[in-house]
Amino acid sequence: MSRLQVVSGKGGTGKTTVAAALALALATEGKRTLLVEVEGRQGIAQLFETEALPYEERKIAVAPGGGEVYALAIDPELALLDYLQMFYKMGGAGRALKKLGAIDFATTIAPGLRDVLLTGKACEAVRRKDKRGRFVYDYVVMDAPPTGRITRFLNVNDEVAGLAKIGPIHNQAQAVMRVIKSPETEVHLVTLLEEMPVQETADGIGELRAAKLPVGRVIVNMVRPAVLDEAHLELAQSVPRTALAKTLSSAGLGGARRGGLAERLVDPLLEQAEEYAERYALERDQHAVLAELGLPLHELPLLAEGMDLAGLYQLATELRKQGIS
Repeated sequence: MSRLQVVSGKGGTGKTTVAAALALALATEGKRTLLVEVEGRQGIAQLFETEALPYEERKIAVAPGGGEVYALAIDPELALLDYLQMFYKMGGAGRALKKLGAIDFATTIAPGLRDVLLTGKACEAVRRKDKRGRFVYDYVVMDAPPTGRITRFLNVNDEVAGLAKIGPIHNQAQAVMRVIKSPETEVHLVTLLEEMPVQETADGIGELRAAKLPVGRVIVNMVRPAVLDEAHLELAQSVPRTALAKTLSSAGLGGARRGGLAERLVDPLLEQAEEYAERYALERDQHAVLAELGLPLHELPLLAEGMDLAGLYQLATELRKQGIS
């Protein structure tokens, strides 16, 4: 696994959940991961059932085997203050600019600068070492923007071209791109087995590849359990109504006579079988589309009881079982 794991996906596919589960999976066996949020939604805090994250790295979970998960919600304005202090020693002046609204103005009118700051903070964490020369974090996992914006977000070199062709901003963008376009980075896309998310995933992979950004894996989230395989499904659809009514009756669900409970259950059961058959065919077709992309494919189950902290650990275990470690 590369040290910078970028997780994107169409809205509603659960990319934040997958990013959090991935951070837990990678932290297993004594590793340390940093989970980075760049969209300001505080989704990570909600998943880990903790208070809103400040602009600082904070431990939020312990993984099996003693590993640790830290989290950071990157604020573009505060990241710009860090940047001004780092390159221009403008700590006090930068804070004054913030009070005047200049920082917010700069990050609003120059979205390329905002992306440099957000990705730059994550890349700095990837490169950071302690006094002994060891990496502070074994992995950095970024909960990134949705698929439709991920290529532009990561390709900050193009974004910053109109801002500065030389100088510290240009150098910072170049340093970021050296990490993002290196083997240190993988970009994973999260999808569902539905037509629109799968198509957006395929389009997103094409855009990432065209921009020479390192595509990692496709993670299919919220996969429903297979109730019937194809052979049993075909058999269920071919059962005559009368035979089904008799079977229900013999199972103790009332007589098979017209108007009886067994007879009244026949139509709802057949309708459910038809709906399941349609969904089964759709998911099979979409799975085939994903398989043609030529990337490692992972599946995470739909948790019937909803997502909570225990469910997050369960998904992390599933990722470990599938070789993500």
